[in-house]
Amino acid sequence: MFDVCRLSGRPAFRFVLPGEKYHTLPMNAPNTKWSFEADFLQACNCDYGCPCEFSAPPTRGSCQGTGAWRIIKGSYGDVPLDGLTVGFAAHWPKAIHEGNGTLAVFVDERANAQQREALLTICSGKAGGLPFEILATTITKVLDPVFAPIDFRLNGHESSVRIGDALNVALEPIKNPVTGEPESVRVEHATGFIFKSAEAVSGKECRVNVPGLSFSWPDKAAFVTKVNYGN
Repeated sequence: MFDVCRLSGRPAFRFVLPGEKYHTLPMNAPNTKWSFEADFLQACNCDYGCPCEFSAPPTRGSCQGTGAWRIIKGSYGDVPLDGLTVGFAAHWPKAIHEGNGTLAVFVDERANAQQREALLTICSGKAGGLPFEILATTITKVLDPVFAPIDFRLNGHESSVRIGDALNVALEPIKNPVTGEPESVRVEHATGFIFKSAEAVSGKECRVNVPGLSFSWPDKAAFVTKVNYGN
């Protein structure tokens, strides 16, 4: 379940874990310092390179995308997040900034109760900090969080992430259409808030299937990179 709150005049959402009280973390979430460094994979339904990265409309007029962060080092206040993975799948009927998005969040089942709530608080945008406080303003429907085993494999252009039976993303190099040889393409996006630079690859598999959200977009845009976030 979730409810909607306001963060500095902007909407944010908050998850309520089944069978648990929500407020096990400090009530003043925006004042709780958090940060993490993570490996990040992203895949979506746009053509290679994703026009959204260039402030252009999505290839097919709407956006369906996935992503996962494997946290190398991180914390929310005194709660350590090292080694945990959190992911998402989302659908926006138009461009992301036009809103009305539907979101599913996936949390590493190895996380304890405090870590689960810390990750959900960060992803909700309620704790402040990019990219989550911006993305939260585009979401109107949040599905129940999914706690599942996550297999995140970092292997350059051939990285992958599997989240139980709910999500599977597998990457491969973009192939030259004439020779079939792998291409090496990098996007530098100094003003980006999800990543500043990334390797542009092909999402040979981009599949999501959870109640309320299901799609499959093979051989479309994908990225692999490392990010640093915090508030």
